[in-house]
Amino acid sequence: MYVEVNDNDFNNVGKYTLEGTARPAFDMGMIFAANINYDTTSKKPYLFLNDRVAQTLNDYKTQILPVQAKGTKVLLTILGNHQGAGFANFTSYEEADEFAQQLEQVVNKYNLDGIDFDDEYAEYGKNGTPQPNSSSFIWLLQALRSRLGSDKIITLYNIGPSATHSENNPLTSQLVNYAWNPYYGSWQPPYFVGMDSSRLGAAALEVGVGKSTAVELAKRTKAENYGVYVMYNLSNTNSSSYISAVTQELYGRKTVYNSTTP
Repeated sequence: MYVEVNDNDFNNVGKYTLEGTARPAFDMGMIFAANINYDTTSKKPYLFLNDRVAQTLNDYKTQILPVQAKGTKVLLTILGNHQGAGFANFTSYEEADEFAQQLEQVVNKYNLDGIDFDDEYAEYGKNGTPQPNSSSFIWLLQALRSRLGSDKIITLYNIGPSATHSENNPLTSQLVNYAWNPYYGSWQPPYFVGMDSSRLGAAALEVGVGKSTAVELAKRTKAENYGVYVMYNLSNTNSSSYISAVTQELYGRKTVYNSTTP
């Protein structure tokens, strides 16, 4: 579940459980989003946390820890920011590793469960930055996996040159845990060589939009053995009716909303 923390509190993720159980409705929650920015003086990319993302992370005890305590993994999404910096235009492993080190630091500081990559809005070439190449994202994945170890989760929106340049590289499936469709309201199975359907999400829905479509795509997700069902834009209001329609198909249970937790 993606949460736009500019507008909503992340801890809403922890307020949903499967009826009759203590199991969380969402296996993963994404803090959306930090950015990869570009320093025009040093000519280097850097990790940028806007005020609301920083506030969410700094309020770890109330925003993140209660969600993790319910059993949901918490990841930080990294997104381009119209400055020419992205995951696909590092020119060496060393450059990629410098950025991976910044990601490692934020994961460790806030005890996050991993990093989610969304290669949109980079505007490659802006500010004199290089164009994408086929090695850059693999370098970043290798560096980050080396730093985080095997216990942390790395996920990927199937969009942008980072995805297209890595889909036929067998290293991608060794370094990325899950990849999924970024186009909400649609069924578009990603392809990454060596990555089977249990690690892919073909269905993507925005919470509250197209309930009948959400149900049909949930049925198809289960029937075709896809392991991920992507949902976006959980708000501060009770969305259990919509989410129940999905979890009923995926797990055979409705979703319960508890406004007093976490």
